[in-house]
Order: sequence, then C-alpha cells, then structure tokens
Amino acid sequence: MDETEQLLEQVARRVRGFGPEGGTLVPGPLPAPLDPDAVRRAEGILGFALTPLLAGLYTRIADGGFGPEYGLLPLEAAVRQYTAMRASDWGWPEGVLPITDYGCAMLGCVDCRSETAQVLLFEPNPGDPDLAWYADSPALADWLRGWLDGTAWFCDDSEGADLEMAPWAEFRSRV
Repeated sequence: MDETEQLLEQVARRVRGFGPEGGTLVPGPLPAPLDPDAVRRAEGILGFALTPLLAGLYTRIADGGFGPEYGLLPLEAAVRQYTAMRASDWGWPEGVLPITDYGCAMLGCVDCRSETAQVLLFEPNPGDPDLAWYADSPALADWLRGWLDGTAWFCDDSEGADLEMAPWAEFRSRV
C-alpha cells in the first residue's frame, strides 16, 4: 500500500460515523463519493487534473463535507468557486482549486499544478490580492495529516494557532 492509499485509509477511518465531534462544523451524514466520471467532467471544466490524493478523497471518501472547519467543499461547488474567482478582480491563480472554507471569506486551496499539491491559504480580508495568498502546507498529504492528528493551525487543540504563514511567492507569476 503506497502513501496515498495509507492516507486515504486514515481519512476513511476518521470520517466513519462522522459528525460534529469528528473534526468539522458540518453536522449530518456525508454525501456519497463521486463517480470517477464526475471527477473527469470537473477536470474538463477546470482545464487541469486534480491531484491523485484529492481525486481519491472525492471518489473514495465523500463528495465533501469532511475535514477541517466547514469541511471539504463538494467538487461541483469548488469548480463553481474556482470559475467565479478566475473571472473576478482578485487575479485568482491558474490551477489553484478552493477545497475548504475556513469562514470569514478565508479558503484553503490546493495548487493542482504543484508536484506536491501544495496547500495555500486565501485570506482576502486585507482587500489586496497581493496580500491575500499564503503558503499553508507544502503538500496536501501533510495538510491532511495535520488535520488527522490535530496539529494543524486550524485545529482547536493546535499549538500552532499563532503561526505566521509565509506569503505565497508564486502568486503573481501564476495569475
């Protein structure tokens, strides 16, 4: 079993019987996993492929609803948000898919063009696109592990809550 398979198994174990105590603010049952064809259709609209780990979350675990804060966005909602933001004045970077809503307009996003599926934080509250992007985690796998073990900055028990993230240096080159 490779690293992606192991991580998908850990996430599946975590979300069995999922509810508010399972690490999300979203109550109720999870949506069904997506059919791989739904992922391919979404990729056709986006113009880029999801990373294997991200596609596995959607096709093997659920179509969103689990994960940090308000949980992973359903894939269709993530595609709509990406498309809308690409057309907005924010200069949304190509290949950066919003995957979770932290509240207060902040989004967790996966750079699908990054070899490691780097996770970025979009924090638009300063009102300036050049000040809105931060490197959250070097890899989606690390971000998920931080959620699973409670050490990520967004976890209630995390000691990294005061962590200062570095600005995402690639922002301007990707718009």
